[in-house]
Amino acid sequence: MEAFERARLNAYFARLAAQFTTPERPAAFLITHLLPERPAFVRAVATQTDLRAVLPKPKSIHAAARREVERVTQCDPLSRDLFENDETALDYIEARAADTPLVLLDVGGYFAPVLDALCDRFSGRILGVVEDTENGHKRYADCDKLPCPVVSVARSPLKDPEDFLVGQSVVFSTEALMRGRGDIMHGRPALVIGFGKLGSSIARLLHAKGVQVTVHDIDPVRRTQALAQGFTVARDREAALTGAGLVLCATGAVSLRGDDFPHLRNGAYIATVTSSEDELDLGGLPDVYTRTPDGDHVTRYQTTGHYFYLLNGGNAVNFLHGASVGPFIYLVQAEILAGVRMLARGDLGSGMHDVGADDRAFIAATWLNYFNR
Repeated sequence: MEAFERARLNAYFARLAAQFTTPERPAAFLITHLLPERPAFVRAVATQTDLRAVLPKPKSIHAAARREVERVTQCDPLSRDLFENDETALDYIEARAADTPLVLLDVGGYFAPVLDALCDRFSGRILGVVEDTENGHKRYADCDKLPCPVVSVARSPLKDPEDFLVGQSVVFSTEALMRGRGDIMHGRPALVIGFGKLGSSIARLLHAKGVQVTVHDIDPVRRTQALAQGFTVARDREAALTGAGLVLCATGAVSLRGDDFPHLRNGAYIATVTSSEDELDLGGLPDVYTRTPDGDHVTRYQTTGHYFYLLNGGNAVNFLHGASVGPFIYLVQAEILAGVRMLARGDLGSGMHDVGADDRAFIAATWLNYFNR
């Protein structure tokens, strides 16, 4: 990033931190992809809150960004296991933020399994959660009864540009890895599993490249949307897998289970938009398939009479090429700051909440002022 770009970004976040300041700074934990542009956002969070730790998503840590963030706060290792067990999660939170009002900034629903225990037994007070992703939104929305407010920015209109550009970066990285093996997308029918904002973006981009696209989604409403946009919709999931030379998984849940893989056609490529632990059930494959590296970030799975290729170990393929969506990511990060202020006020009821239209309008106008040049 050039010096003038860094200065502009810092000025943008300073303006937002001033707008969304809170009288009393709550403590905070921040889960995030630690990409090259992320330190400016971390500094804004640290201005708005007493930031106790950043927990970087393990498959997306940029070394220089981490070093810069560690000058602001400590970075702790993140895993699903840390927040799958009540006692482990409580020990961690108590060690870093005992007796404080606390905001949890999430990417992917990490805190969801232990949220009841944290709200019941934490020595301080959980003010709530701000969630950034559709996957995480679903994890919180699926809870029987949320014990605190959850502000979700996952379905905000300010996130639409990011979702489109993430879809573009997924298609770019998938094609780059295929070309690295001497393969191309053209002439290879594609199956997109999941027709949400990311899946629909991927399907449109593949179609624009001349790829024949079939869509599968468990939601009948989304299937009708796919049909209306001109895509073939799979009536039979098994047949769709058999016919696809490229499978792109975009559900945020498990797209492919162990008994799905034998239905893949020989030589099919599989790519995902999120981590393998969320999107693929690979646990039973080593017992049946032999795994061998086959080019950069490509793994060949082979058994008698059958083989397929898994890209980037089943993790989000776009992070291999930086996963950059340009300045549009700053819209979403600004809305996270707005969500922190909502929680810090302490007047939200338990359940799911959105950032208000006035705050979104302020964010959009501020962003346009700094980046529409």
